[in-house]
Amino acid sequence: MRIDYKLQDKFDFGIFIPLLLLYCLGLAAIYSSTLNNPLAAGNFQKQLIWGCGSLIIFFITYSLPTNTFRVIAVPTYLLSLLFLLLVVVVGRKIAGQKSWLNFGPIGFQPAEFAKIGMVFGVSYFLSRKNTDIESFKDILFTLGIGLLPVLLVLLEPDMGTSLVFIGTILVLIYWKGISLFGLFLVLSPGIVAAASIFGVVYFIVMLVIVALALFLFKKDIFFSGSIFAINIGAGFFADYVFRALSPHQQNRIQSFLNPSADPLGTGYNSIQAKVAIGSGGFLGKGFLNGHQTQLQFIPEQWTDFIYCVIGEEFGFIGSVFTLILFLILFLRIFKIAASTKDEFLSLTLIGILSIYFIHLFINIGMTVGVMPVIGIPLPFVSYGGSSLLVNMFMLGIAANVYRTKRNYI
Repeated sequence: MRIDYKLQDKFDFGIFIPLLLLYCLGLAAIYSSTLNNPLAAGNFQKQLIWGCGSLIIFFITYSLPTNTFRVIAVPTYLLSLLFLLLVVVVGRKIAGQKSWLNFGPIGFQPAEFAKIGMVFGVSYFLSRKNTDIESFKDILFTLGIGLLPVLLVLLEPDMGTSLVFIGTILVLIYWKGISLFGLFLVLSPGIVAAASIFGVVYFIVMLVIVALALFLFKKDIFFSGSIFAINIGAGFFADYVFRALSPHQQNRIQSFLNPSADPLGTGYNSIQAKVAIGSGGFLGKGFLNGHQTQLQFIPEQWTDFIYCVIGEEFGFIGSVFTLILFLILFLRIFKIAASTKDEFLSLTLIGILSIYFIHLFINIGMTVGVMPVIGIPLPFVSYGGSSLLVNMFMLGIAANVYRTKRNYI
């Protein structure tokens, strides 16, 4: 006897409706921020076209056999590495970054595609039956799979996307079930490296904390000494990486630490972004009536600083409404990831959720001045075809798993 399930049993409107609202909100903000800018003429129309194509990608992904994602995981990861290598060699440089590949008249950012490639690669390895996340060897393999695309992205150089990758890798390892000590092994070098950028005092303080933690974990002295040496090396390596960054990236980090040090230079965007959001008040100045937006005080506001447009023209209400839509989307993805018994799918969805969340956190953080300006778009809202296509594809995976949830619960 055939059973006809209700539409909501097969299609998660809790994912699709917030997606549509975020996309429409983004279209409105892009239209407003490009209206009086001849250099950005046509961006609204382009985003509209990319949106239609992305929705087609969403529904195709939604309709695929769910096992397809496991089958294409490794090829997708390897293909993403190939694209990252190509962009380093023959990529087009824009704003100091060689991050674009041209396919005829269409430009594409391989780093966007590499996000899902990395998630697939790490999830596939961690979901193997013989993978032991407590094994030092398997931890190194996991980090190797995840950090290889990070190194290629850093060659562009693209610090913002690298941070998204690193954060996602850590979340995937945690979701796999790593122990507290294992998590300490993974996190401590990164924390020490970050501390070293702030100065010698912070570096030394973090090393002392690491030494105390190693003492409390009561591991043998040779192993503890090796871990401590790795942390020292991470601090010196971070200083080397910082010096290897392009001058504008170094300036962005320094302006994050002190935006008022160069208010007309590297700190300009951060200061003006806060002015735009603050001037919006509770209800906003109204659509197309934002002074900061219409007078183009913030360069290319339709990309990384699009949240300023929402804050200024739609006010506190619009800003909070945007966050609520993201919260609904995140909770739906998390619920699907937590309920599926297929470890590969669960890890993949958590990786996708991590990418969205880190983008949201960094993008809004740099808009309100609590994160450095590192060029991270707001998912589904900011202008950009590559980002929109990949984000729609990833969300299509979540919708697909929901559609076949009865097979994986």
